[in-house]
Amino acid sequence: MLDQDHTDSISTAIENAIETKTAVHITAGNSKSFYGNSCDAKPLDVSQHRGIIDYEPSELFITARCGTPLKEIESVLREQQQMLQFEPPHFGENSTIGGTVACGLSGPRRPYNGSVRDSVLGAHIVNGLGDYLRFGGQVMKNVAGYDVARLMSGALGTLGIIMQVSLKVIPMPAAEKTLCFECSRTEALQKMNRWTQMDVPITATYFEQNMLYVRVAGIESTLHSLKQTLGGEELVDDNDIWTEVREQQRAFFNDPAPLWRISIPEDTNHAALFDNCVIEWNGGLRWVKSNTSDNEIFSVAGAAGGHATLFRAEHKKTNCFQPLPPSLAKLHTDIKRAFDPHNFLNPGKMYS
Repeated sequence: MLDQDHTDSISTAIENAIETKTAVHITAGNSKSFYGNSCDAKPLDVSQHRGIIDYEPSELFITARCGTPLKEIESVLREQQQMLQFEPPHFGENSTIGGTVACGLSGPRRPYNGSVRDSVLGAHIVNGLGDYLRFGGQVMKNVAGYDVARLMSGALGTLGIIMQVSLKVIPMPAAEKTLCFECSRTEALQKMNRWTQMDVPITATYFEQNMLYVRVAGIESTLHSLKQTLGGEELVDDNDIWTEVREQQRAFFNDPAPLWRISIPEDTNHAALFDNCVIEWNGGLRWVKSNTSDNEIFSVAGAAGGHATLFRAEHKKTNCFQPLPPSLAKLHTDIKRAFDPHNFLNPGKMYS
């Protein structure tokens, strides 16, 4: 494990960018470089700014520099039977904690344990003026600047370079079991909705090709009781399926058509436009393969009370993110101007 502090060189790089009026594209492991809009700017590699700064298992938090490999953090947590609550996707061996937070992408546990943003306790950043800023803290009771730190989650580096971040961690479940059910899509959505009302200790759901997979957690006696209550067939050696779901390694994701990420209310009736899809998060997340125009997909998702993101595509000819209503677009613009008034940080990565 490497421990390297490159704060000074990164700050200097931003100061030089300001002086020369040169925009920068923040990079590290590049495992999620496909996500978001294209960014035509000079690369600024922060991958060497790495190392776990603080980890207190009893206090349930970990603090690490942005270039720290995600797998390194998960390994350290696993030794203490702890984990990141949002089960982050890696999408590659070089995934870093900074990129994970900047992209704000959560895995199968997200509806049940919380999102990336929910985990952020504090962050140190370098903004577009070259200022080194500190927000939040390391434990839940410290709420100073709390929401500002959380702004970094999902901002794709457009507000600042995440120099270090403190995240809440949780104990690993005593045990987990996956049950599978052969059913239609409508039946799957009904089952997931019913289980939510029953307060079943679910930690993941996934539906594809008339098969619903449900992961539940608890002590062995609880899992045995849940098997009797819910029914279904127990899936032996189930770790592979959830890794495949999290990392988008299932056959569905190999289809060359553009991949859309549709976030909608869980009980939304399935739109015909989304027929070629798989479903996660109790119905709240639907991955759709479609060559339909972006405007039509944005329109259907918006009408359902949700939003769509063009997640992966060989050629991205559009803004990847759902257009914002005027009031929210103004808020985004005002925040961007406050943190990066010269638009030097990842310009266009989120919105033009």
